[in-house]
Amino acid sequence: MSESIENDYEDLKQMKEQVFDLIRGIIDPEKPETLEELNVVSEEDIQVTRFNEEDYLIKVVFVPTVPHCSLASLIGLSIRTKLETSMPEKFKLDIFIKDGTHDTASEINKQINDKERIAAAMENPNLQHIINQCLENS
Repeated sequence: MSESIENDYEDLKQMKEQVFDLIRGIIDPEKPETLEELNVVSEEDIQVTRFNEEDYLIKVVFVPTVPHCSLASLIGLSIRTKLETSMPEKFKLDIFIKDGTHDTASEINKQINDKERIAAAMENPNLQHIINQCLENS
């Protein structure tokens, strides 16, 4: 493997580990456990690639605790908020519910990846409060 490819591989691997370290400690909106403890997020379900020399594409796939989880969109917003406020690198972020693990996954995936819907949700003080609680000790 050439040194350039090896360095890029190590860089992407470290970025993936950094993403996981940031989101693993987020507290579930309904339970006192972390997303990692509830198996909502795992390092295997994070992908990091480059889409140019400076920017990363980060894809996080998560598994809600139950197929009808009413707070799955809040989990997605918590992940997005944590990464957008904690990572210095430039990146594009896609967050998805793992296929087959939630009854309304396609609708929630649209909500948590649409800039206008995200902005509107984050203007809601109640949602902001819940997300801040989820991120408090992460």
